Amino acid sequence: TFIPHGNRAAAYVINGKQIAKEVQVELKAEIDQWKEEGNIAPHLTAVLVGNDPGSKLYVKNKIKAAKSVGITSAVIEKPQETSQAELLDVVAMLNAEPSINGVLVQLPLPKHMNERTVCDAVHPDKDVDGFHMSNIGKLCLDVPNLIPATAFAVWELLKRSGIDTFGKNAVVCGRSKNIGMPVAALLHSDGDNGFKMGMDATVTTCHRYTPAKNLPEFTKNADIIIVAVGSPNLITADMVKEGATVIDVGINRIWDAKQERYRLVGDVDFEGVSKKASFITPVPGGVGPMTVAMLMKNTLQAAKIQTKKKREKTAIH
Repeated sequence: TFIPHGNRAAAYVINGKQIAKEVQVELKAEIDQWKEEGNIAPHLTAVLVGNDPGSKLYVKNKIKAAKSVGITSAVIEKPQETSQAELLDVVAMLNAEPSINGVLVQLPLPKHMNERTVCDAVHPDKDVDGFHMSNIGKLCLDVPNLIPATAFAVWELLKRSGIDTFGKNAVVCGRSKNIGMPVAALLHSDGDNGFKMGMDATVTTCHRYTPAKNLPEFTKNADIIIVAVGSPNLITADMVKEGATVIDVGINRIWDAKQERYRLVGDVDFEGVSKKASFITPVPGGVGPMTVAMLMKNTLQAAKIQTKKKREKTAIH
């Protein structure tokens, strides 16, 4: 599908906001069915440390989405100076509470905390972000428990937009353990495996030590480019081949001198690249809303995993 742009076709803009709404409508029906079968509504608790305005907004959006699909929720707010030990105590308490299905510790954390330690403290079956080493490891082995939410969002956007990944060249810019690496794992995973989410692409990962002069060599050869770096205008039109699909996960706050205010942009020069690509996601309104929708999906999945395990335990006794 193309939208006319001047004298040539421009990329089809993948509307993450709209697709997220569709996912939430489907999810609400699934949760209604889950409750009709005698189960309790899934419950999500978010933990917010400090006063970061971006983090507060993200948590607010997650709680709003939870309400819209029928997930009950709560937020635990802790001051910036909270010690890591205190935060780990809060996480342990949430892990032990059977009525809580999903636990989410909003990142980034204050500098005196170790994010890996905190993410691994969340019980793998309640880890709706999908950041626990057990969930990352299972993803790499094609036996996922809870999939990292942003990688899941990228997968869902590609699938729902009808973008073929089988045997295609894909370049992932960024190798973070929460986004780039799980996105690459999903893209290259085997479609014949048990969980049927494999995308069978040929994947190249570029990162901070990929020489800048060599980056275009990789991206120009890509059918699919996924960028999650945090660097405005990293990918420009001259780095993209005609007809490529470009998924922009980056989110950067930059000063707009014309409008005299800050605005959000991705890692891709949207205006230039959209004239060359066949599909592109905007920022904001692309991957962000889908990540929130996938968190909700993971919360229901977490409730199902926990309920199944409880029933199995009861059956044994």
